[in-house]
Amino acid sequence: MVTVHWQGDLVFRAEGDSGGSLTMGSYPEEGKAPQGPTPIETFLSAIAGCSAIDVLSILEKKRQKVTAYRVEVDGVRVPKGEWPRPFLSITVRHILQGEDIDPSAVARAIELTDEKYCSVIATLRQSPPVQSVFVIEE
Repeated sequence: MVTVHWQGDLVFRAEGDSGGSLTMGSYPEEGKAPQGPTPIETFLSAIAGCSAIDVLSILEKKRQKVTAYRVEVDGVRVPKGEWPRPFLSITVRHILQGEDIDPSAVARAIELTDEKYCSVIATLRQSPPVQSVFVIEE
């Protein structure tokens, strides 16, 4: 479970069962500093992080020497001004550096995270129903 606490303005701190936390905010107004990634950026980050953990773990087991790695996630959304603005498509780009990295090992690691291990990607593919409820505390 994740609990999100309002910090004032449009800033929220998310805390997970793991004990980790992150701060999210809205796009900053002109002249103001950002308070954290937006929720939609956090969503894309979850895809990248989940996939990256799997890929690196698999490549380590395949004895691939990765020295640098980043994941870029981008998507096409419904145009601005239309609501809601869901993603219509998402691209996950893995960029690696290392010593004699085997392209087939990388391709297989990405295939495994996409099709078997990454729970975030699996959840997107399942399109689970989302239910909202509320409680007013005294």
